[in-house]
Amino acid sequence: MIVDLRSDTLTKPTAAMRHAMMEALVGDDVYGEDPTVNQLEEELAAMFGMEAGLFCPSGTMCNQIAIRVHTQPQDEVICDKNSHVYLYEGGGIAYHSLASVQLLEGNRGRLTAAQIADAIRPDDLHFPHTSLVVLENTANKGGGTCYDLAELEAIAALCQSQGLKLHLDGARIFNALIATGQDPKAHGRVFDTISCCLSKGLGAPVGSVLLGSRADITRARKVRKVMGGGMRQAGILAAAGLFALHHQRERLAEDHARAQKLAAWLELHPGIAEVWSVETNLVIFRPDPEWMDTAALLVACKAKGILCSNFGHELIRMVTHLDIGDAELGYLMKEFPV
Repeated sequence: MIVDLRSDTLTKPTAAMRHAMMEALVGDDVYGEDPTVNQLEEELAAMFGMEAGLFCPSGTMCNQIAIRVHTQPQDEVICDKNSHVYLYEGGGIAYHSLASVQLLEGNRGRLTAAQIADAIRPDDLHFPHTSLVVLENTANKGGGTCYDLAELEAIAALCQSQGLKLHLDGARIFNALIATGQDPKAHGRVFDTISCCLSKGLGAPVGSVLLGSRADITRARKVRKVMGGGMRQAGILAAAGLFALHHQRERLAEDHARAQKLAAWLELHPGIAEVWSVETNLVIFRPDPEWMDTAALLVACKAKGILCSNFGHELIRMVTHLDIGDAELGYLMKEFPV
């Protein structure tokens, strides 16, 4: 058996999802004529109480489009030092938007309004112009942590008072919503734009949707075009996203429960020195180097068919998802090195 816990992007479409893709009504999305893409964009916008959506191939493209829409060259973006938009998007903020970045050290990826207030640049010709704050919910490098809604509202109030835009990298926003019970529309009231990934926990094979005001999405559509993200009969892909939204969203709670069970089991393992608290579907732990170092443990796990990721700083990440059920979890607990 192979138990692949490297990422929740590794899920395979179910037979029912493949059928929905095969039967999708399609048109040319660059002309705005793909009915399935339009339905996906409209449903997600309505879910979050926002005006419009834009279907993109990836969350990275959604994020980079949003940053380009909200900034001008010589502007500055505030984000956590471990945020995906900074660490894992190929230097896209500099490449696409010619913007500076101010990095803050959050609490496992979560920033506070007070931190952001301290980071806003004064109006001085020596400094870039602070124009945008980017948050990530859940925070990947924080181990799947979720924001409290009250803190999000405080950050939004600060941004509004200072004339800043606020973007959410919602790569795992549905995990956050399921874990906290928060209303998607509450997020829609807080953020100017939201990137919603469909290919992580929800299990679609590809795609993310950028949500925002009609004016921002109109501009975003032009930015998507210049980035090469205009797709034609994309309804085949959008149908997978719709199926995931309709049938695979509530089951994220199962992934969270299995992550909790896995973390509790690792806590009892004599060779594991540290396990981070689990909020969603990410499990982060550190082996005791006197037992086995991280590189050796990854190799030993792989030999047993257990695949996980080096998370840096001697940490390992395991991610529960649609294709990790009780049988896979049982196999891991049986075959994990001792």
